[in-house]
Amino acid sequence: MARKRTRTRRATDYTRLTNPFAPQPLWRDEDVARLHDAALTVLRDLGLRILLPEARGILAASGARVVGDMVFIGPEIVAEALRTAPKSWRLRAADPAHERDYAAGQILFGPGAGCPNVTDRLRGRRAGSLDSYLETLTLQQAFDVIHIHGPSAEPQDVPAHLRHYAMMQGQMTHGTKPMFVYARGRAQLDDSFEMIRLGLGLSDDDWAAGSWCYTVINSNSPRQLDVPMAQGIIDFARAGQMSIITPFCLAGAMAPVTVAGALVLQHAEALGCIALAQMARPGSPVSYGGFSSNVDMKSGAPAFGTPEHLKMQLGSGQLARHIGLPWRSASGAASNVADMQAAQETGNALWGAMLAQATLVVHAAGWLEGGLSFGYEKFINDVEALQVLAEMCAPTGASEVDLALEALAEVPPGGHFFAAAHTMERYEGAFYAPLVADLSNFGTWSAAGAQPSDQRATAIWQRILAEAQPPAGADAAAER
Repeated sequence: MARKRTRTRRATDYTRLTNPFAPQPLWRDEDVARLHDAALTVLRDLGLRILLPEARGILAASGARVVGDMVFIGPEIVAEALRTAPKSWRLRAADPAHERDYAAGQILFGPGAGCPNVTDRLRGRRAGSLDSYLETLTLQQAFDVIHIHGPSAEPQDVPAHLRHYAMMQGQMTHGTKPMFVYARGRAQLDDSFEMIRLGLGLSDDDWAAGSWCYTVINSNSPRQLDVPMAQGIIDFARAGQMSIITPFCLAGAMAPVTVAGALVLQHAEALGCIALAQMARPGSPVSYGGFSSNVDMKSGAPAFGTPEHLKMQLGSGQLARHIGLPWRSASGAASNVADMQAAQETGNALWGAMLAQATLVVHAAGWLEGGLSFGYEKFINDVEALQVLAEMCAPTGASEVDLALEALAEVPPGGHFFAAAHTMERYEGAFYAPLVADLSNFGTWSAAGAQPSDQRATAIWQRILAEAQPPAGADAAAER
């Protein structure tokens, strides 16, 4: 009697990904140690200009030398900060299914963020608004390969002093993933923390059990930390929420023109900010961050996906492992439109982050113009690239069945495997099903309208926005 065969259907879950690639080194271990020591020398001898008196006071109480607004931080302070900084922590979310451990070896993708403009094929390029901010949150929520929320579109039609209210409520009514909070002053942070606690109905114990939100701290390279960023480090540390310390060192402009020199500056600024966080509250969750690249020396514009960008990603990964902290990298595109240049720049940087063993990759989908615009079609096509990377994170079978000896015996020389029993059992789930890519031949593609990928992406984001429903708990959060 013939054996009954059942079809294997494909199911995907990109929520929890572990990086399968061995970290790719840029330098020898002794070279990494030299960069680390050089950064310590910068902190001790050259110092950081820190504009917030409170921050200078915290570091002075920990043994740093303060002269005016310059703070000189000794290696022993950095060593103590690295001793108390946790190696991993829990990113909490309104939906527990979207919670993640922030730890080395994990891989999380975040959307393009901080964009003052948005663009799509139907409505063109325009200033970010509350409507577009909410639309981008809906797109982030729709794909499980996007692991955290981010401010893809800045809602410029909401006054700056009220904007955080709209942005926090939007995240709780349009998404259920870990949330972002801008560090734009103490009052706004207090409001945002309280909104999260109220909206999600968190007790004091709940609030203390992990990081419910994150912020990105950008130092003002070279060697300066402004008032809002310093306040953000202190307040996030004291609240037990995650700050991602990310110097933005562009070689040739705000950093030395060499890869090594730019990373010495990045590392010094990051270590100084990590020290401030740990002196404000030992054990607070703080992520090392690197978003260093080069500039175009003809125009001064930032460049992404370049060989220098990738080298700095690999070097940043080595420095993060040297100090034992999880770390954040970034993708991005300098291209002004969602063309092949944009795809190439983003794809290069995504692979750089993967090979550098980044824990979080920010700006992984939708970023255009060096962050000046968020592209809807760009976001959809980038999600395709992220899903391919996510597939690479899944284990590949090598069992007796996977070796397919039965199929090899069934098909004669010169035959084909389309109708083989092994194929018929598995064809529905054997391969990744593209989100936007068209794999048909030229004739079929032409007959269907000869649409390039950006046109196909338009239909996808339109459908997502048209069919979107508020996530579970959104109405209750809004009411609270």
